[in-house]
Amino acid sequence: MARSYPQTHQQTYQQTYQQTYRWSRDNYSPLLRALDVWGAVFQFLIFLQIDSWDWSYPGGKTEAALQKRRRERAAWLREAMLRLGPTFIKVGQLLSTRADVLPAESVDELSKLQDRVPAFRWEQARHILETDLGKSLEELFQRFEPVPLAAASLGQVYKAQLLTGEEVAVKVQRPGLLKLFAIDLGILRRIAQYFQKHPKYGPGRDWVGIYEECRKILYEEADYLNEGRNADRFRRNFRGDDRIRTPRIYWRYASTRVLTLEYLPGIKISNYEALTAAGIDRGAVARLAAEAYLRQLLESGFFHADPHPGNLAVSPEGHLIFYDFGMMGQIKPITREKLVGVFLGIARKDADLVVSALVDLGALEVKGDPGPVRRAVQYTLDNTFGAPLTKQSMGTIQDDLYELAYDRPFRFPATFTFVLRALSTLEGLGRGLDNGFNFMEIAQPYVLALMENGNGNGWVADLWGEFGKQAATLGNSAMALPGKIDVTLDKLERGDLRVRVRSQETDRLLRRLIDTVQAAIYGLFGAASLVSATMLFIHQRYGWAVGVAGLGLWCVTMVWRTLSKLEKQDRMFS
Repeated sequence: MARSYPQTHQQTYQQTYQQTYRWSRDNYSPLLRALDVWGAVFQFLIFLQIDSWDWSYPGGKTEAALQKRRRERAAWLREAMLRLGPTFIKVGQLLSTRADVLPAESVDELSKLQDRVPAFRWEQARHILETDLGKSLEELFQRFEPVPLAAASLGQVYKAQLLTGEEVAVKVQRPGLLKLFAIDLGILRRIAQYFQKHPKYGPGRDWVGIYEECRKILYEEADYLNEGRNADRFRRNFRGDDRIRTPRIYWRYASTRVLTLEYLPGIKISNYEALTAAGIDRGAVARLAAEAYLRQLLESGFFHADPHPGNLAVSPEGHLIFYDFGMMGQIKPITREKLVGVFLGIARKDADLVVSALVDLGALEVKGDPGPVRRAVQYTLDNTFGAPLTKQSMGTIQDDLYELAYDRPFRFPATFTFVLRALSTLEGLGRGLDNGFNFMEIAQPYVLALMENGNGNGWVADLWGEFGKQAATLGNSAMALPGKIDVTLDKLERGDLRVRVRSQETDRLLRRLIDTVQAAIYGLFGAASLVSATMLFIHQRYGWAVGVAGLGLWCVTMVWRTLSKLEKQDRMFS
């Protein structure tokens, strides 16, 4: 069979995928790149400063105006991440899981970040293919189509045919990607260090830790051999179930920058009209997607961390096809054990137990008075988990948890937020496929079956064992309680018991009163100074007028700083 390898693109193709971004150049300038990135950072900081001023809101600083402004800033942040290119697109997607450091509007916008980037040239892709695979394309493939099927931030996908006749999809990494990563991650490290030391945005947030997490995930995704191993493991976990399809990896045609997979075309799972036209039962597809994800979580603990519509398709037979295994999550046994305390606390609606378990899990860090955190958790337990399980929505639970976490000392682990986001995405897809879809109803029999059978790689048995330990601990505490009460009463009668009371609320109100009085004094001095300066100016004592006016302006500045401090305290303790 004849082989064809066009050496150049058609003119229309070149125009369609014209290079328009500075980051897409072959030779990156660290200086220009730093100017681009830091310019965006300081522009965003200026926006935040403007948003803190009441006068910047036409019609007054109302809750509706605040929400509208936050949505505008979040949309700007998403577009800035997209403009800055591959590294920041991925970082934005990862930050969309960090509801503990970003407001809900920013989390929502960044979760919409999709790879909308220009394709790189065919000549560049061909050079990478032949360099990494060690042979010319004519020696490797019977046919190779030069126009990519899709272009993403890390690479693009081509359709080809092997010499043995198999149809394959070939992923080729973007040229210079690792060099761009090295430059961008160096800049990001300095940005993280800057925010870590920032007096307003630093306390209570681990920006350097977030940077390290992003760095690790970025380099894992950029290693196509790692993605191939993930795909093989995922396929093995669903061995024997023909309804779940995973592309086979052709390891002879793979490297860190090239990955050749079985070509498995399908209908995009969110293309509801096409699914209906193909005669596919959309309700069955919705249930299959939910069941597949539950099996990933409850059986193997190895799950697809990015199941957006672009990574899921449906075959003509109604089978579910998974793509893109660069970002995977894993629930370790030790994490499951630590989650037991959280489950117990939620079941008993015991905020103290939940907070304690979250601290042990590393998902919560409490600094200072734990009272506000405990009350926030208790409120969530009373209002979010009050309804029966099958009546709840994953989207609502996710939103409530994100609202609970923002600007409080919560640190949701990446795995936890990946699971939340994936479940919420699947629930949205399920409802689009079938109006009667209920993720919780599908999940309930799976969980019950696991608990009854005691399987699931032993973690359910461990769960029940931990419940037994907790019960034994509770029983021992109950047995010792009467003796402790007697000892306490004896100390009280002898006068040996001293009670120390510290009212943080009273201290705060006293500090507020002092600041208010201080602001009033500065205001009086400022007003008197400005009036005096006006009188001196009228009497043509210009030198004295300027000096007194300067004193008045300094007093006004002190008033503004004190009022800003009071406003910040109000937001912190409201």
